[in-house]
Amino acid sequence: MSLGAVILAAGKSTRMGRDKAFLEFNGQPLLQRQIDLVRAAGAAEILISGRAGVDYSAYGLPVVLDQATDAGPLAGIHAALSRTRNPQLLVLAVDMPQMTSAFLRLLQDAAVGGAGVVPRLAGQVEPLAAIYPRSARDLAGKLLGEHKYAVRSFASACVMSGLVAYMDCPAETGVLFKNLNTLADF
Repeated sequence: MSLGAVILAAGKSTRMGRDKAFLEFNGQPLLQRQIDLVRAAGAAEILISGRAGVDYSAYGLPVVLDQATDAGPLAGIHAALSRTRNPQLLVLAVDMPQMTSAFLRLLQDAAVGGAGVVPRLAGQVEPLAAIYPRSARDLAGKLLGEHKYAVRSFASACVMSGLVAYMDCPAETGVLFKNLNTLADF
């Protein structure tokens, strides 16, 4: 099945003090690293969920802008689900530099029958490295319209609606989901 991908890079990075997407990790901007990961995982289409006024042209990829302001990652997911041409969308936060293409391929293998898949680690949902079906767009839009911006709640609602299944992950995969919020996290 054809898979689209979006890199969530529209955050304000207030705790970091500067845009995370362009910070270097192992000699490479985080945004480029995540683009390379989803490409290696087989994404047929890659979108950047970005902020207005930021120049992403060096990456040569379409940029989607949030339609809802200050709504967090859910707004980026909704915008990408509205834009993708693919039945499934791999969502990846820009600030998860330990993520691997091998794990993303496991997610893709687990997303069967047109449903998406959200990793769960010791009961904790990890919705920012997940696959959502394009059909989850309306649910994301409904939650945004109700000013319910929690991505974990969106993932749970997708599961309850039968759009997504959980994939329980072993404890050792926890490092993959570690995100960078401050310079000290580097």
